[in-house]
Amino acid sequence: MSDTVTHDPSRADGMNRVIFLLALSVFINYIDRSNLSIAAPLVQDELGLSSWQLGKLLSVFFWTYGCMQIPAGWLVDRFEVKWVFAAGFFVWSAATATTGILHGFGAWIVIRVILGIGESIAFPAYSKILGSDYFTESRRGFGNAAVMAGLALGPAVGMLVGGTVVGRFGWRPFFLVLGLGSLLWLVPWLAWMPTGTTSAAPSSEYRVRILDIFRERSAWGTCLGQICINYGLYFLVAWLPFYLVRARNLSMNQMARVGGLIFFMAAVSAIVAGKLSDRWIAAGSSATKVRKTSLGLGMTGLGVSLAAAAIAPEIAFIWALALAGICLGINGAHCWAVTQTLAGPRVSGRWTGVQNFIGNFAGAFAPALTGHLLGRTGQFYWPFVIAAIISWVGALSWVFAVGPIEPVDWEKRIRRPLFGDSSRATGAVQP
Repeated sequence: MSDTVTHDPSRADGMNRVIFLLALSVFINYIDRSNLSIAAPLVQDELGLSSWQLGKLLSVFFWTYGCMQIPAGWLVDRFEVKWVFAAGFFVWSAATATTGILHGFGAWIVIRVILGIGESIAFPAYSKILGSDYFTESRRGFGNAAVMAGLALGPAVGMLVGGTVVGRFGWRPFFLVLGLGSLLWLVPWLAWMPTGTTSAAPSSEYRVRILDIFRERSAWGTCLGQICINYGLYFLVAWLPFYLVRARNLSMNQMARVGGLIFFMAAVSAIVAGKLSDRWIAAGSSATKVRKTSLGLGMTGLGVSLAAAAIAPEIAFIWALALAGICLGINGAHCWAVTQTLAGPRVSGRWTGVQNFIGNFAGAFAPALTGHLLGRTGQFYWPFVIAAIISWVGALSWVFAVGPIEPVDWEKRIRRPLFGDSSRATGAVQP
């Protein structure tokens, strides 16, 4: 049975509203996951936390979020994505609001775990929706670019606005208003998101297991590529403010403007790259050529810009970091589009879960390694150089480790004869 179904074009056009909601949700997602970093000094002082306890609170989210990716991918493939995503959004927004009334360290650990569980639904759901039959290959670039734009604007607004709001009104109102206000997103989501967009395969059809995904060479390529993208992203998210203030001697206001500029550039470049890729594919180019060219150039450019930032003189380093933001946007606009095409509508949630699970190890590794190197050398030179090298490895992975970017024939893969013996599949007797 084909995975392709025909939809009313006017209904498909209505999915543009859904793209807007997806972008808004990841914007909220990235503010919610970074709000503790914004409020960390005030939280530490009020609750009397040690640096070790504060580190635990910051890291427990990422461990929970990463470990829940594969179960989350299974959920959005198995059940109606509209309701699964709504439940996850409710859980993480309620957790954010609840954080504003907590006092004990143990309660904070629990709520950060719950936050990680709720937010783990996000990216498998995005891929499930954007990989569905509502989005052809020539429309998928813009959808993923909108999600990347929301991702980039989250840290940008967090740096520019979050610190000011917390400083003026305190961290507890910040958490309460952000969490409760976010729940309003559910109203248009329940009204605009159609049901049946991505249904699970009937029991009579083939079933794809996680192990089947790992048998695909391209899955290993996308996972390695995702690690390399996330390393550069989390390196900048975690250490950019500290680098700008301590290594480049910027004031807090200058840091906010420069940091916001970099992530704003990522948002703009994602939208531009996504639209251009859609037009390129609509003009007749293959997804393989468009996605691999974009990711190869984006990852290479990210490495060059990070290496340049390590040695650039005053002022010039800002241009190098701006180029890094542009390259981050290009990469974010295409990496998940590759996965959605390869996996197909039935499997995109699980493949994304696997890819994000492995890719998020960079979220724990990049900040820790940077801190270790900074403590040993007192300089940011080696952290930037290592991030650059990893970006270049990512370029090789997306271009060479990932195979042709076309849907995997899962039925053929799963039902193929064992060890190449066709007689075992057909029952034929060989002479």
